[in-house]
Amino acid sequence: MQNNVSNSMKQCDCFVIGAGLVGLATAYQLLKERPHLKLIVGEKEIKPAQHQSGRNSGVVHSGIYYKPGSQKAKNCMQGRADLLKYCQESRLPILPIHKVIVAQTPREEAYLEELQQRAKANGVPGVQVVGPDRLKEIEPHVRAAQALYLPQCQVVDYQAVAESLCNTIEKMGGEVIFGEKILDLQKNTVIGSRNCYQPRVTINCAGLFSDRLAKIFMGSIEHRICPFRGEYYLLSENKRSLVKGMIYPVPDPRFPFLGVHLTPMVNGRVEAGPNAVLALAREGYRRSDFKFGDMGELLAFPGFWIMAARYWKAGMYEMARSFSKTLFVKDVQRLVPDIEDRDLVRGGAGIRAQVIKRDGSLMDDFAILEDQRSIHVINAPSPAATACFSIGRTIAGKAMARLA
Repeated sequence: MQNNVSNSMKQCDCFVIGAGLVGLATAYQLLKERPHLKLIVGEKEIKPAQHQSGRNSGVVHSGIYYKPGSQKAKNCMQGRADLLKYCQESRLPILPIHKVIVAQTPREEAYLEELQQRAKANGVPGVQVVGPDRLKEIEPHVRAAQALYLPQCQVVDYQAVAESLCNTIEKMGGEVIFGEKILDLQKNTVIGSRNCYQPRVTINCAGLFSDRLAKIFMGSIEHRICPFRGEYYLLSENKRSLVKGMIYPVPDPRFPFLGVHLTPMVNGRVEAGPNAVLALAREGYRRSDFKFGDMGELLAFPGFWIMAARYWKAGMYEMARSFSKTLFVKDVQRLVPDIEDRDLVRGGAGIRAQVIKRDGSLMDDFAILEDQRSIHVINAPSPAATACFSIGRTIAGKAMARLA
């Protein structure tokens, strides 16, 4: 993979911005369809999947949460199959596992029925509502009156998937250039920190910065990315036996977040989290991280204030839980009461690039903007990692139509 500074002008058919999973899967799908395509992937970091793609638990989402017929539902189901097939063919680790979604109140129990109906509509296999006796057989340390049981789930290593895709793309004739930050666009020339590019089609998969790049290419857009930090704890090794599979709460349908949950990982660890806290920088992985430009841009957007007024109570609780381990542990204990404060240690953090509309609503589905020479993935939250091959196929189709 290229790392030398050249400051040259590079001609290509397609230039993909971003070596996260969506960008790499798009490049992979393009080269599968057009083996002789001149394709370049540019990534500002020195390795792939350094942000949303590589900072998660590795869950392969089943499709149970998504409204039937939505882009999330369609892409998740197809992408899940593609992802698992790629991992098998590339000999990447897959952890077969089950999942329970635990209801603690009558209201949550009622929502389980809706989730079960969505699961059936989306073709999720084997999903069933179980009572306390069956739940105790599946997860002996969970206490609840009801839970939704998904017997066929998987966890993978998305960082390993991204690294494998980089190698595969280069074997297929593509080029992956790291340390390449996109600075500007002038007369159909993409200006990077190391090279300049003249592609026939530019594909923007820049994640946290996709809205800014879309604005450079298209002049103006009606959305802004709001960064939400998700913080994780790790369960101590001597307590990992308390968790047999993935244990989730019933999500609040008002928000695009799933709540604090417990997830065994392919490396043997068990993660607890994440929460969803407003980050003060687009790459603000620590509570102390702050960038004036990022916050100034967000605060100047009217949709942010409408969103903040609408969800201030939930936001304050998330912030309090970020600073209070006691509150975090309390939410974990709603799932597994035997987990105590001393059983959890600080883990990593990730940033979700959540799009806010001008009316203050949180964009829930995948969204792509496009013009004659560029395609922009402006909203690709979870389950984008699971769905990356399916999303990539869609984007590749749009690009090939422009190259015809």
